[in-house]
Amino acid sequence: MVETPLFDRLTIIGPGLIGSSILRRARETGTLARHLIAADRSQDVLKRVQELGIADQTTTSLSDAAAQSDAVILCIPTRSILPVAEQILPFMPPGSILSDVASVRSNLGPTINAQLPQGVSYIPAHPMAGTEHSGPDAGFSTLFENRWTLLIPPENTPPHALKKVEEFWQRCGARTRQVDDQYHDQICAMVSHLPHLLAFTICDTADRLSTDIRGDVLEYAASGFRDFTRVAASDPVMWRDIFLSNKEILLKTLERFQNDAQAMADAIRNEDEEAITQRIERGRRIRQSLIENKQA
Repeated sequence: MVETPLFDRLTIIGPGLIGSSILRRARETGTLARHLIAADRSQDVLKRVQELGIADQTTTSLSDAAAQSDAVILCIPTRSILPVAEQILPFMPPGSILSDVASVRSNLGPTINAQLPQGVSYIPAHPMAGTEHSGPDAGFSTLFENRWTLLIPPENTPPHALKKVEEFWQRCGARTRQVDDQYHDQICAMVSHLPHLLAFTICDTADRLSTDIRGDVLEYAASGFRDFTRVAASDPVMWRDIFLSNKEILLKTLERFQNDAQAMADAIRNEDEEAITQRIERGRRIRQSLIENKQA
């Protein structure tokens, strides 16, 4: 039995990695929306979306797209979420749903929720999936398969709207869980924001080495360093915004890491073999737990 599309007209604002992956999934399954709209301020981006054939309609007018849709998902940099939401909310029809995929919640939920027109629901959802690539060509329909999507519904969210958004992400292949803003930002600081900060910093350190050593580092890079460079290839503007938006929690997480790194340095300095081995074993257990949870 073919599932009825959840939405009639779905607008994706920002058809980059996440946005174009949603469009591809919707196009491939036919169960997310009947009509797909891609909106972006860049004509070049929209031209590429048209070439890829992943949307039924493209437009540079965000408000026009919102006015004709029963669901709008903002797949844009974190610091752009609020101004774009404020721009389009007055045009959204009653019964429609606004969502976003921001990786930092902070005060976004309460701020946007307080500005909702009558009958419009706001239900953000953050898919814990991605790659270092960006743009319409970066997406793929299985990006969310068996990955977690965290739903962060504001207080007094209509249950029927929340259920619809949750089913939307499940049809994208994701596992879903509801969390609050603060808990979301704490989790993401550890599993995403700090690793990216470390990757950028390690690559920056390598780039500042003397010319000869730097050349050999890049020439003989082993898998560990290559993994860091993959993460560090991510979009710099997006990650600048994430670091600044989650500043307080990220800095606390970084401080805890610095203390643990210093403890490891002390163990090496003191040739404390047991302490070194214990820390390595804990790292191995983390990796094994990811494999068992099908997140590796």
